[in-house]
Amino acid sequence: MTAQEHLVGGWTPYHKLTPKDQEVFKAALKGFVGVSYTPEEVSTQVVNGTNYRYKTIATLPGSPSSWQAIVEIYAPINGDPHITQIHRI
Repeated sequence: MTAQEHLVGGWTPYHKLTPKDQEVFKAALKGFVGVSYTPEEVSTQVVNGTNYRYKTIATLPGSPSSWQAIVEIYAPINGDPHITQIHRI
């Protein structure tokens, strides 16, 4: 099984973002202010829609420091994706 194939209820291994993964991330963070998140890898879980866990690099505008964070996003079957949780790792 490849990282792109989904098991219902199971998380895929982290993998490089597909164009769809990038689109979901961009849509969920549209209008987000403050910390800037740059996705590097993603893991997905098929539920009633799709859960995404993005491994990101986080930065504050004007600051030279950065850190890693997980940005969790839920994309319902119908409707817009939205952030459900962000944790620093």
